[in-house]
Amino acid sequence: MTGEPRASARTSSAAILAAGLCLALAASLPACAGPVASLQGLFGHHAKDGRDAAPTIGRYVSEDGDVFTLDRTGAKALLKFDGAFEVWALQPQQAPRGDTIYKNDLGEPVVRATRLGGITIFTEHRPDGEAAALAGPGQPLRLPIMGSQAVLERLTQASFRASHALRRLVRFEAEGSATSSALMADAALVTSEAMVRLAKRGDARKVLDKIVVVHLIEGRRAGVDLVSDGVLQITVATPQGLAGRPSSDRIQQVAQGFR
Repeated sequence: MTGEPRASARTSSAAILAAGLCLALAASLPACAGPVASLQGLFGHHAKDGRDAAPTIGRYVSEDGDVFTLDRTGAKALLKFDGAFEVWALQPQQAPRGDTIYKNDLGEPVVRATRLGGITIFTEHRPDGEAAALAGPGQPLRLPIMGSQAVLERLTQASFRASHALRRLVRFEAEGSATSSALMADAALVTSEAMVRLAKRGDARKVLDKIVVVHLIEGRRAGVDLVSDGVLQITVATPQGLAGRPSSDRIQQVAQGFR
């Protein structure tokens, strides 16, 4: 005979398959409460609209082994690679098929998130992008609470890194309030990172020779400018948190225009 199996036969077959699945997974799962519970345990929970429920803060591992944290709890996403001190503030932008592209302050794509929860990371060594797998939950990316001594130590560290790269003294100084001190300390290290990277480029030596002092101030928006007497001025916007200071990429780009 041909045709669809009867309802009782379909029910029996489903029960047999479910029991077989439980037996096969008994060694790795503590309990098997039925086919629905087992499949949720295998493939994860889903949002009500059918999409994978991607965590708002997650740790990811790229195909090349880069580990990073992506924090999407704020208006701008924050990204930090393990072993690096810079936190990247990324502006979300809608893309085709319901995806979201997160761009840096130069308008360059850094992360692409699909509507199903997939993540692609774009880096200097993989500009075309590489897939990243979720490794687990992550910790929120926030500015630490810092006292005046800690801020002074960060400014000294930034001065040392820049001076070592340029092989001459580069002073770092900050002019702001207590609420902006942690952001200024972070901006100082980010600026030193930009100068270290510029120093590795032969065509940037003339630009760096113009910088004697890095001066950090508060303002309404993040900015970079070379003012008179060799002062590189970095402006931070305290209410924006980590998104309120220029990235090292932006500092490099602006500095190269000082020729």
